[in-house]
Amino acid sequence: MKKNPCEREVEVEVSAETVSHAWKSALERYQKHASIPGFRKGKVPSSIVLSKFEPELRSEVVEQLAPRAFHEEAKKQNLTPLGQPKIVELTLEEDQPLKFKARFEVLPEFTVDGYKDIHVDAETSTVDEADVEKSLEQMREQSVTYENVDEDRGLADGDFASAAFKSTNPDGTGEPVEMNDVLVEIGGPQTITAFTENLRGVKPSETKSFDVAYPEDTEDKRLAGKTLHYDVEIKGIKKKVVPELNDDWVKELGQDSIQSLDDVRTRIREGLEREKKHEAEHKHKEAILKQLLEKFPFDVPNVLVDDAIDHRLERSLRQLMAQGLQMEMLKRMDLSSLREGQRGPAANDVRANLLLEKIADAEKIEITDEALDKEITEAAMSAGQNPAALRKQMEERNGLEALRSQLRCDHALELLAKQ
Repeated sequence: MKKNPCEREVEVEVSAETVSHAWKSALERYQKHASIPGFRKGKVPSSIVLSKFEPELRSEVVEQLAPRAFHEEAKKQNLTPLGQPKIVELTLEEDQPLKFKARFEVLPEFTVDGYKDIHVDAETSTVDEADVEKSLEQMREQSVTYENVDEDRGLADGDFASAAFKSTNPDGTGEPVEMNDVLVEIGGPQTITAFTENLRGVKPSETKSFDVAYPEDTEDKRLAGKTLHYDVEIKGIKKKVVPELNDDWVKELGQDSIQSLDDVRTRIREGLEREKKHEAEHKHKEAILKQLLEKFPFDVPNVLVDDAIDHRLERSLRQLMAQGLQMEMLKRMDLSSLREGQRGPAANDVRANLLLEKIADAEKIEITDEALDKEITEAAMSAGQNPAALRKQMEERNGLEALRSQLRCDHALELLAKQ
């Protein structure tokens, strides 16, 4: 029974003569090398070899005959299998034909008639003065300094406490966490309320101990729902010094091509325009793909969907680990649920690629070796790798044709976006 229209099943038969020859050859090899007590090597009777090694012999005969017979039958029926077939209902006897059924998937049959009718208006991208000033403030924020406050007083709202702290679980479980040089903004929007309330009024050299109960919706999932005990020592009080927006500050940035505040604003505007243009183009292409998927619905092979799920999860996990995901947390993840949650989006990825490949065929889009080399070189330079080494790595993993196919899809989508 077919799971989807992409699944096929063929019946395969290998003649008794071919089976007999393969069985005899395998049996002779086992006789030659078999080591059985009471017999000299190469002199073990075939009946004893057969009784001792029958499962291995059967497996060897099947491995020798089944793949070739399957591919010949698939070719005869003009079928191109995806992935490895599932062999079922296999029968094998020494002097009888080898019979089995092979289940596998093939690419779906579909057309892209009318793909040129797809139309999505591109969004306009504009940058206003408020965007520029916001980015300018962010740049200035990166240039702030913190000066010591020498007054004999306690911490007040707006101050930054230079602190050392140790956190422990009140029940005594887990390892304590210690940090010796932390800045805590008293009353700051990002500061946990419990820290502000307990440290307000504390003077340098004084210590304070308190508990913090983290709510379930805490951004840091490692702390969600937990209560930690903190022992905090205040080392000093600092105030934040924000530089004035003037040409002197600009020169301190140390970029020869930027000498004035107007130069900074111009550079910010150009960067924001590029960023917003890229974002608008991305949204435009996403909208085109959405229309493409809606216009051409069809089932896709599960084997390709599973591969797409693997790629999605691998990419997501790499990003999480780059953000500090610990191996212990990774082990606690329900990967089967994560995989199932990605099945729908992964199926759309596969269908979109199949559609774009078909459109690339219709538009006679080809990727030259020079274009492929350029893409590899740019990717290598971006990752700090040697282009030749990256190319060799891709060749060993059969990645060159995958890259060529992806570039064809990209060009096809670019063509749809321009029409």
